Amino acid sequence: MTVPALLVLLFCLRGRAGLSPHFLQQPEDLVVLLGEEARLPCALGTYSGLVQWTKDGLALGGERDLPGWSRYWISGNAASGQHDLHIRPVELEDQASYECQATQAGLRSRPAQLHVLVPPEAPHVLGGPSVSLVAGVPANLTCQSRGDARPTPELLWFRDGVRLDGTTSYQTLLKKGTTESVESILSLTPSSHDDGATLVCRARSQALPAGRDTAITLSLQYSPVVTLSAEPQTVQEGEKVTFLCQARAQPPVTGYRWAKGGSPVLGARGPILEVVADASFLTAPVSCEVSNAVGSANRSTAVDVQFGPILLAKPEPMSVDLGEDASFSCAWRGNPLPRVTWTRRGVAQVLGYGPTLRLPSVGPEDAGDYVCKAEPGLSGLGGGAAEARLTVNAPPVVTALHSAPAFLWGPARLQCLVFASPAPEAVVWSWDEGFLEKGSQGRFLVETFPAPEGRVGQGPGLISVLHISATQESDFSRGFNCSARNRLGEGGTWVSLGRRDSLPTVPIVAGVASSAMTLLMVITGVALCCWCQGKASFSKQKNLVRIPGSSHGSSLQGPEEEETGSSEDQGPIMHMDSSDLVLDEEGALETKDPTNGYYKVRGVSVSLSLGKTPGGDLFLPPPSPLGPLGTPPFYDFNSHLGMPPPCKLYRAQAGYLTTPHSRAFASYIKPTSFGPPDLAPRTPPFPYAAFPTPSHPRLQTHV
Repeated sequence: MTVPALLVLLFCLRGRAGLSPHFLQQPEDLVVLLGEEARLPCALGTYSGLVQWTKDGLALGGERDLPGWSRYWISGNAASGQHDLHIRPVELEDQASYECQATQAGLRSRPAQLHVLVPPEAPHVLGGPSVSLVAGVPANLTCQSRGDARPTPELLWFRDGVRLDGTTSYQTLLKKGTTESVESILSLTPSSHDDGATLVCRARSQALPAGRDTAITLSLQYSPVVTLSAEPQTVQEGEKVTFLCQARAQPPVTGYRWAKGGSPVLGARGPILEVVADASFLTAPVSCEVSNAVGSANRSTAVDVQFGPILLAKPEPMSVDLGEDASFSCAWRGNPLPRVTWTRRGVAQVLGYGPTLRLPSVGPEDAGDYVCKAEPGLSGLGGGAAEARLTVNAPPVVTALHSAPAFLWGPARLQCLVFASPAPEAVVWSWDEGFLEKGSQGRFLVETFPAPEGRVGQGPGLISVLHISATQESDFSRGFNCSARNRLGEGGTWVSLGRRDSLPTVPIVAGVASSAMTLLMVITGVALCCWCQGKASFSKQKNLVRIPGSSHGSSLQGPEEEETGSSEDQGPIMHMDSSDLVLDEEGALETKDPTNGYYKVRGVSVSLSLGKTPGGDLFLPPPSPLGPLGTPPFYDFNSHLGMPPPCKLYRAQAGYLTTPHSRAFASYIKPTSFGPPDLAPRTPPFPYAAFPTPSHPRLQTHV
């Protein structure tokens, strides 16, 4: 046998011969629930003496059944050294420090601490099991755990299995240092959706890891929760639409209030409102307000009302300079959005779409009226057009107007038409030796009139007229320039004067001569007849009445009067009945008014000359007013003066009798009225050119 093996055998023999009592197993700290069984193990080797257990130093006894400790006993095979302590059921008083002792061997195990755990009781929630809260108002929920739970329990809040945050825990301690109660406060702001919700407060500790729960139900008081709907949601303008206002509230609903666009709908009560939709419902939503004891809630909705286009903003007229950009805008409202087109009046072509039309670098051809048009909607309602005028500011446009040809030495008239925007500062006529803007100068006169119709987009029109009082040869060979200017420039045109041929001279002279010869023969025959019939009656007293002439009467004297060489205005002579003449205070004769003032006529102021006429015993009158032009008119008063016909004639000078004699006219021939004639060259003015036109109607009296 080797040396190492011998040494090991020797050591074993030596140790066996010297073994002493010792612990094969000692008790350890133990945690046990209240009411359950606790077992503290103890095993000794090479010891067969007394074994006992101590509790906090107090010996429990050496018997196996431990008399006096009904819930305690020792188990195991004592011969093999097994001495386990059992406690059942464990109570709080059993919580202590325990030792296993071998009294005869003087052995003591290490102390084993027995911890008795007390599970928490079910927590209590204040106000439960149904807690009443107000929606929207912050609230606190309190959960309490009372009793001798060991260790101190933890309180947790759960909803639908989900732990809730925002809790605060409090502990109340006894004087002995033990916990009396634990509180947990859950802070929340409930909403109407929390009504009927279940919350769980759980007390959990080491003694009861699963914990114990207490559930509560939330009973919410809340203002109405409103749902507003419209049927149908899409409606044509003029059709009916029904609004339904549904509310969920606790406590129940107490009232409904309807409004449209913020304005109350009078007479609307209850949860249903029926109206006829129009365009305003698209932008002015309908609202329903529901109230109860807690508060009120409001909901609104807009209806998709389809309506035709409505004009919101018309296009504005524009005036732009030549070459600048122009733009028009108009606004239409409709549902669906209207289709807007732009055209130019008189032109079918569409120039653009949408609310704005842009015209870059405009010219005179762009001037005119532009139309913004929207087609009617699906219902056929609405739509229409609006227009605005574009005026293009440009230099004046001058056009020559037709001018009638004129006679040499006669009047002439030239015309031009001016269109300009802005309005022309001046319109000037010019010719070789001069120019004239307004007024008169020599033979020339300028007048300006507004044109009857303006040209669209080019401003109002003007007509400028150049009058020429007596044309000359040079007027027909030269041109006259009509020009106008404004701030943008100048425009002009040339106007020429056409010449009109003179009337045929030979036929006119032949006709005048023939008429003169015929008239002379008639006058001669009348004069001879008067001389023959009145020769015997001139032996009686003759009343010769001379009518005073006008201021220019000297130019109208007959040949007989010129031969007398008298400077006194003799006037024409006529025969009158002396019974119709009355001498005034100065010896002059006046005619009587046979109407006694009814017609308020004034007698002709006459003078009486007794005796022979300056030309002899018989006054031979000149030709009648039906003779050639240039001869003074005569009037026959023979039948009214009681004189022998037909030679008792009255000759008017520088006009005609404006206030007839009281028995002057039963009927008479109105004298011919002459206007300014077209004079032949170098022809002196006619003496009757300034004759006034009679202003009174023909007076007829019957004696």
